[in-house]
Amino acid sequence: MSTSRRSEDQQHKEQVAEISKTLKEGERILAPTRRPDGTLRKAIRIRAGYTPQEEVAIYQPKAALLKKEMASHSGPPGYDPALDNSKPKTKSVKRNERKKEKRLQAALEKEKNLELNVTEDSMKLEAVKNDLGSESVQSLTSQINELAVSGSSSVASPVTDSTEGLDSSGCSQDIDKKIRALKKKIRQTESLQQKAAEQDMKPEQLEKLAKLEDWRNELRLLEERVKRQQQHDQSLITTKLN
Repeated sequence: MSTSRRSEDQQHKEQVAEISKTLKEGERILAPTRRPDGTLRKAIRIRAGYTPQEEVAIYQPKAALLKKEMASHSGPPGYDPALDNSKPKTKSVKRNERKKEKRLQAALEKEKNLELNVTEDSMKLEAVKNDLGSESVQSLTSQINELAVSGSSSVASPVTDSTEGLDSSGCSQDIDKKIRALKKKIRQTESLQQKAAEQDMKPEQLEKLAKLEDWRNELRLLEERVKRQQQHDQSLITTKLN
């Protein structure tokens, strides 16, 4: 068995030597390979420029190649870190860097100014709310005093002429106008409150929302005043009839 294998190896060597004599430029010989059963395959002549199938590069589109090339670079296309570190910066490069720094600084300052403006607006809004609160308290106090004065004067002195009746009718008309205006404001503000959240409202809308409770109190006082006036007028009519 070993003798036959040696003779077979010798034959293949002679075959390779024979083929080598007739090789053309660029050609090469694939040496014999052994099969699993121990026998040798024949030597193979490979022509010039031939590429085995397993070594043929798989086709890739330009986009995939470009993506792979971009991934291999640490910077933009054409960027060479070695050249960038060794090459001195030109005036234009330095000028562009200064411009970028200025733009960045301006953006930071703008952001700070916006934050300051927001803080100032919130403080102003809070001050407006406080002022409105104090004004509403003063107006309510004055209206209560007026009601007290009008009630005491009506009890102390009866109506003596028609001019007082004219004044009271004019006053009641003004009160009716105020009541209608207040009801309209309250209705609009309540609708606004239902449609939008406070953080989405504008400053003037927030100002209306802050006045809502004061308007309700003022409306209640005016309605009570009208009711008292009607009762007073009714009592006067009853007195005259008697």
